Amino acid sequence: MTDENQGMSKGDAERLQEVAKRHLWMHFTRMSSYATNDVPVIVRGEGPYVWDSNGKRYLDGLSGLFLVQVGHGRQEIASAISKQASELAYFPLWSYAHAPGIELAERLASIAPGDINRVFFTTGGAEAVETAWKLARQYFKAVGKPTKYKVISRNLAYHGTTLGALSITGLAGIKAAYEPLIPGAFKVANTNRYRCADCAGLQSCTLHCADDIERMIQYEGPDTVAAVFLEPVQNAGGCFVPPPGYFDRVREICDKYDVLLVSDETICGFGRLGYWFGAERYKFQPDIITCAKGMTSGYAPIGAMLASDRLMEPFLTGGTTFLHGFTFGGHPVSAAAALANLDIFERENILNHVQSKEGEFRAKLDTLAELPIVGEIRGAGFFYGIELVKNKETRESFDDDESERLLRGILTPRLFELGLICRADDRGDPVVQLAPPLISDSAQFDEIVSILHQVFEEAWAEL
Repeated sequence: MTDENQGMSKGDAERLQEVAKRHLWMHFTRMSSYATNDVPVIVRGEGPYVWDSNGKRYLDGLSGLFLVQVGHGRQEIASAISKQASELAYFPLWSYAHAPGIELAERLASIAPGDINRVFFTTGGAEAVETAWKLARQYFKAVGKPTKYKVISRNLAYHGTTLGALSITGLAGIKAAYEPLIPGAFKVANTNRYRCADCAGLQSCTLHCADDIERMIQYEGPDTVAAVFLEPVQNAGGCFVPPPGYFDRVREICDKYDVLLVSDETICGFGRLGYWFGAERYKFQPDIITCAKGMTSGYAPIGAMLASDRLMEPFLTGGTTFLHGFTFGGHPVSAAAALANLDIFERENILNHVQSKEGEFRAKLDTLAELPIVGEIRGAGFFYGIELVKNKETRESFDDDESERLLRGILTPRLFELGLICRADDRGDPVVQLAPPLISDSAQFDEIVSILHQVFEEAWAEL
């Protein structure tokens, strides 16, 4: 897994280490970890692989951060970026427009489900979520329902780190330092059937998790609730899939109480689940879609809120304006990257590839279920979580100290040492998450499973 020809000189690599430790503040990173350890410095990517500054190759089993859908090193996207930057590097979408922004809006509207035809560009997923909440609040004021401002989301769900998006996020551990947050954000049950007390021992889900949304609306008052934010497959906690009938029931509840249904597709969109949007896979019609990441396969930052026609209506007459925007929202260079990325999707039938290979990927992951440390394997498309347990029969999880040792002391360094980049996380119970580039095939599946099998066996023996 090493190609020394892809590295840089020893002196350059050492300098990067020194400068990184002196000046770089990494995101969601325990900086003390690098007091005695090197900072991993990735310098090149090609297809499903990346190389570090020492020339070592890694399988990018997380697609960077759930987004490098078409793989690394795509020259056609790089060329589109260069061409656009040389013609019009920047202009805002504030009372003006530019060609790549217009063309991308049309393209997104054409692939969005139902009557979702309006595109408001942002710089990323958190800003798209923030935008959706602000639109919901202003929309209901505009149509004469000014008390509808609250939002509902699920326990453990991650929706971003801007203050509004963080309020919608259901992870207490990343919120505590910033409280008090924006009032009016409430949490309901998620769809983790492996840990669900209501469905324990039953052959099918009771949909208590969906009905919990109605209970919250009733408790808070239907005249105060504006929107429900849900991911098609919930990321945080480890790829919680919806049970059959879940989104049908949620749509019914939202219609009953005049509440907007927001499908947060920041991760699930653009092929991660084998469809343009996860809402298509699970056959429900959202009022708003928030998206980002895979729109450009990570080659440039962009996000968007896609809204139904009816949500635009109050803003089409008179002096009503959506008083919201971002300097870099819909940046022309990012829009050009997105258009080139979507061209690759269509030319190479990326969605069909995920759908046709999903079964093979899942079947190979399922071979890990024989290991005593593996409790459940769940997910869809090219998006999976493997929950790790201390006792397979009782489903007993690891305590905080054991989880710290397992995830950060054993799994993370060992997986990286063997050349697999993935996520070992305990936002909830301990899981390992996988989201390889959508161009991955049998060879990458085999490599992922082989490394995981070895490391899980080693971790179990050590614990």
